[in-house]
Amino acid sequence: MDSIDRLRPAYDFMLTLGLTYGVNILMAILIVAVGWWISNLVSNALRRTLARTNVDATLTPVLASVAMWAIRVVAIVAALGKFGIAAASILTVLGAAGLAIGLALQGTLQNIAAGLMLLLLRPFRVGDYIEGIGVTAGTVNEIGLFTTRLTKADGIVMYVPNSIIWANPVTNYSANERRRVVLNFLAQHGQDVERVLAELRRMVAQDARIVQDGASAPWIAVTDYTDTGVKFNVGVWTRASDHADVQADLLRQIQPLTRVPVVA
Repeated sequence: MDSIDRLRPAYDFMLTLGLTYGVNILMAILIVAVGWWISNLVSNALRRTLARTNVDATLTPVLASVAMWAIRVVAIVAALGKFGIAAASILTVLGAAGLAIGLALQGTLQNIAAGLMLLLLRPFRVGDYIEGIGVTAGTVNEIGLFTTRLTKADGIVMYVPNSIIWANPVTNYSANERRRVVLNFLAQHGQDVERVLAELRRMVAQDARIVQDGASAPWIAVTDYTDTGVKFNVGVWTRASDHADVQADLLRQIQPLTRVPVVA
């Protein structure tokens, strides 16, 4: 009995400690869980709301992510406050930790900086088809803080670090409403040049997708005479969305002119 009495102070201390900090731990977990739930709720609601407004789709994922993490940081600070840690102390620790993490993750910070520059300067938007260095090519689906998500022509999704896109030349095929189709081909000797030109003008004039007047009128001409044949050039303007189809149709129609002599 004496041994139990000697252990009673330690037992009471552990019980008091468990009740005090146990409740705080449970409250901290509850605060973080609720904060996480609210952050996801707000983020999804913000995405839906922005989708119904005139806000550029490029900004939607970034704004939703900022709102989500702002709420999560507040929840974490509130949870740490249950243990008596002041917000000022937390911010000081976070600042020091942020500096250390920033030095260790310079590449990641470069992606964030590049993502912000892409959002501010808008060299391309969601829905544009772009082509960058290497195999970077596809339709822009989302510009995030770390990566840009593209869908390639074959349907494969590609995630490209923002720093790679920002630091290298990027061709935006959707920036202009119109694109020019330029075709150069060689016709065999023995063909009637004027007849070939007339055939080219006819096929171009009959295509309603090709701009026919003004500064964008079709350009059709002989560019050179060589030992192997006559070089022709065809340049037409069309809508960017029709570029690939117009180019394919013209190639299909021009192909017979390159080999079979056209006689009057």
